[in-house]
Amino acid sequence: MPDGMDHIFKALADSTRREILDLLRDGPKQTTQIVEQFPQLSRFGVMKHIDVLREAALINTRSEGRKRINSLNANPIRHVVERWINKYEAYWTNTLLRVKESAEEATQSEASTNEIRKSKLA
Repeated sequence: MPDGMDHIFKALADSTRREILDLLRDGPKQTTQIVEQFPQLSRFGVMKHIDVLREAALINTRSEGRKRINSLNANPIRHVVERWINKYEAYWTNTLLRVKESAEEATQSEASTNEIRKSKLA
């Protein structure tokens, strides 16, 4: 990708990393607290996921003595939204509006047909 977002998409592509980001959405967490949420993974495995998120600037980590506090940095996600999602928002809004109008026209046409049939039967 020419705009340098490969590392962000790579980080977001993994479900475990998205879960870590979801945990941090509620507020900063110690690394140990994050590790405890993934008992199916080794501490080393969770740390590798955290490293990928940190390299993508999705997590900020600061040290307090021996503790490492991780917090969410949503700016890269905002850039993804601005660059990739908002770009297509108008397209999908217009497409959905056309689908709605088409469905309403079909419903009105069907209602008119039913009224004609009723008047013929009467």
